[in-house]
Amino acid sequence: MKVSIIVQARMGASRLPGKIMKRVLGKPMLEYQIERLRRVKASDEVVIATTEDPSDDVVSDFCQKLSIPFFRGDVDDVLGRTYGAAKKRKADVIVRITGDCPLIDPMVVNQLIEYYLSNRHRFDYVSNVIERTFPRGMDGEVFPFKILEEIEAVATDPSDREHVTLYLRRNSMRYRLGNLSYVRDESHHRWTLDTEDDFKLIREFFERLYPTRPHFSLEDCLRFMEQNPDLVKLNQHIRQKEI
Repeated sequence: MKVSIIVQARMGASRLPGKIMKRVLGKPMLEYQIERLRRVKASDEVVIATTEDPSDDVVSDFCQKLSIPFFRGDVDDVLGRTYGAAKKRKADVIVRITGDCPLIDPMVVNQLIEYYLSNRHRFDYVSNVIERTFPRGMDGEVFPFKILEEIEAVATDPSDREHVTLYLRRNSMRYRLGNLSYVRDESHHRWTLDTEDDFKLIREFFERLYPTRPHFSLEDCLRFMEQNPDLVKLNQHIRQKEI
């Protein structure tokens, strides 16, 4: 059974264009994210799903330089890109991560995969976002290729094509959904990269934790915020875009 982590990454973000290639300590955000995801023991590979738009040539060039598998697809069809990447890589299980989660903890992703694999007779889909308890930016979803293939064939609404698993979650009577929760509710933390102010906060994590602890964890991040409570002001005013 091949488990593929598929990361959606493109340069054309509406609120912060080029965010995945913004640099801290000489490395782009996407490189940090891949570095972290490559430590997920329960997965077999990390794959980048980007677009055919010329602006994303920089993404494919980056992947080639670092020997990272990638797939390029339609700009507006994120579901199609994810399906294309999974089919090309012959994935049996897809772990979907978005490119705005550079702080993602490999242990969280590992937990998600293991939770799905242990409960795949009960669930068609497992995530930690149905009921949020993890900080935003630790988001992950796990589901089998056969489910992705099914929704790719039947989902026609533009919002379902843009948001890969929206169709699945909107049809919870048909699909069995499982949720992984954290030990306590830490969902008030916003560690996702969507705006310039989000970047300012995430830069603090990397500049102050990475040099001495490159494998810093979710718990390290929580302690860091506890020790530096003023940092929450950097992006607490940002509102998440609604689907």
